Amino acid sequence: MRLSHALRASPVLLLALAACHGKGDALHADHGWVRLAAVPGRPAAAYLTIHGGPEPARLLAVESPQAGSSELHQSMAMQGGVMSMQRLDGVDLPARGELKFAPGGYHVMLFGVNPQVKPGSRIGLTVRFAKGPPLTLDAKVVGAGEDAPY
Repeated sequence: MRLSHALRASPVLLLALAACHGKGDALHADHGWVRLAAVPGRPAAAYLTIHGGPEPARLLAVESPQAGSSELHQSMAMQGGVMSMQRLDGVDLPARGELKFAPGGYHVMLFGVNPQVKPGSRIGLTVRFAKGPPLTLDAKVVGAGEDAPY
């Protein structure tokens, strides 16, 4: 049987082939979530995973329309029983690499979060790079004491 006949005969095969060439080859982000602060008015923290595409990329910002401003941070070593943080101007992502933003590591501080944002809701995140278009994703919102969803 010729390949064209096999492909015409199997729409499932076509969908499988299309999935193989989807987000896996391109720069994309997923597993976005936001932990609200325990004290109203304090910053929330956003987490996500960014998957590198065929070229290296430099992450510059992760923003939300539900926050007044944001900063990239990295948690550092414990000092005197307190975890310290360092603000970052950007983070390099190698080609086909993975950059995880998770508690205790890289994270995004969201300042001035809209008080209407509550646990169980979702907010948009926009991921900006030095080159190329931004990425967007929805992030699940959890309360201060709740477990991470991912």
